Amino acid sequence: MRQIVLDTETTGLSIEEGHRIVEIGCIELMNRKFSGKRFHQYINPEREIDEGALNVHGITQDFLQTKPRFAEIADEFMEFISGAELIIHNAPFDTGFINYELGLTRKKWKPLTDYCRTIDTLLMARQLHVGQRNSLDALCKRYNVDNSQRDLHGALMDAHLLAQVYLAMTGGQGSLFGDTKLGETRPEEAIEMKILSAQAKNLIVLAATDDEMAVHEEKLQKMRENGKCLWLEVGVTDF
Repeated sequence: MRQIVLDTETTGLSIEEGHRIVEIGCIELMNRKFSGKRFHQYINPEREIDEGALNVHGITQDFLQTKPRFAEIADEFMEFISGAELIIHNAPFDTGFINYELGLTRKKWKPLTDYCRTIDTLLMARQLHVGQRNSLDALCKRYNVDNSQRDLHGALMDAHLLAQVYLAMTGGQGSLFGDTKLGETRPEEAIEMKILSAQAKNLIVLAATDDEMAVHEEKLQKMRENGKCLWLEVGVTDF
């Protein structure tokens, strides 16, 4: 199973206002293990960057002046992600921008859904953690993922963090990057991983807080109002 954890940074929030991608970061997972392969590219957006976006990612127009335009890297990017399952936090935002950029190349690119299946980790987190904050920073804290290097947003940094969060949300996995720093050249060979199992002796169990239990109870009561709620009938909430 080949998965690509993907993130982008942009000049602003709206493609309707002509905003463009300034950075793409992708991390490859093979069978839930880091393969060591990645795609990372800064992009000249050919337009100004909104002040709000600049405050988020810190990528300046001067820095991007010598970088390639999206049309120049589109073939390489699409070759890297095609056929993979994309893992994206708030997927409609990133896929919307990528589809917009593909359209601007004036080549016969189809929408991303024709090349890849997409998992939205924001939607997944909202289903798992009802009523809680589910930003990437909040999820890093919840799943004990070290995001201390994240002073500013960056596509490659956020893809690394999201990969760890996704693996934790969907089964748990550790020993992710060792001492490798994001700025260093990493070896092509796969990074050794340690998979946590249900039998692990040092498995950490995080109990729900009183506030979380209250939100859960409220959700179940609303389900009962709209029909039968099996969990309340059998007392599962007391588990």
